[in-house]
Amino acid sequence: MAAIPKLTSSKSSLRAVLYGFSNRVYLKFPAIRFPVQRVELLSSTSFSSFSLLSPCKENRSDYQMNLRRIWTFPTVCMGRRSCKIAGRKTSQDAKKAKLHSKIGKEVVSAIKKGGPNPTSNILLAAVLEKAKELDVPKEILERNIKRASEKGQEAYIEKTYEVYGFGGVSMVVEVLTDKITRSVAAVREVIREFGVKMADPGSVTFKFTRARVVNIEVTDADRDQLLTIALDAGADDVIEPPIYEDDTQDNRSESYYKVVSSAENYPTIISRLRERGINFETDNGSELLPITAIEVDDEAMELNKELISKLLELDDVDAVYTDQK
Repeated sequence: MAAIPKLTSSKSSLRAVLYGFSNRVYLKFPAIRFPVQRVELLSSTSFSSFSLLSPCKENRSDYQMNLRRIWTFPTVCMGRRSCKIAGRKTSQDAKKAKLHSKIGKEVVSAIKKGGPNPTSNILLAAVLEKAKELDVPKEILERNIKRASEKGQEAYIEKTYEVYGFGGVSMVVEVLTDKITRSVAAVREVIREFGVKMADPGSVTFKFTRARVVNIEVTDADRDQLLTIALDAGADDVIEPPIYEDDTQDNRSESYYKVVSSAENYPTIISRLRERGINFETDNGSELLPITAIEVDDEAMELNKELISKLLELDDVDAVYTDQK
């Protein structure tokens, strides 16, 4: 009988295999084919996390509809909060670092295409204006303006990779890279390690719509006040954070409202929030929001979190979006 292939020692890879076992996935080895009944899964003592972008609602209609929808109550979600949301503040810091990295790469690309003078380089002027809107530190801009003139530095190219995650979840990986072969190899290596699949172009992106988003901690704004500001400023949607069955007041303080807006109304919303003294976190220029968010079990959710966290560790990856609740 042929030998069974040696499994990788990676904990995530092993847990991914066990997840397949638990869902009666048929595993194929040479001359072997067998189903496995549900088994007890390994639990992870610690794992990196990310900020979920999906609203916790069963069905979401297309954000591109003309009707504005202001949700005035949160949905109660079942399941363990510790599995659904972990280390949110840490993930927000990581998100900000990714934003700074992306803006820096856009500065380099703009200068490579049109020179370092924003007066004559319309593309660079637009990037600098966006950086100002997103509160990107001046030193980040100066460092990358200097880097653009370094010998051997190439312009950055945008790429999108689509992935099928665990539990039927879809993911979109956005990359800004100066070496496409390097970026695709790195992304494929992570996908291979976790045992999931790359999707064909267009197989996943249609499940998302692009919008501008402002994130606001629930402790930084009164709900009714925020709804009024959002309506007056032309927001398309205000998504309240989900309430989990084991929530505490401390947990709620780490949750975020999401104000969804068109690109045209985004500056007005930002301005109104500043006028009212409400703290907020901007997006990275735009975000992909799922048209319909899907529910998965706790184990699939943890594996998807670890997968996204691993992808975000790649220097070329700027953002990973998911339709997971």
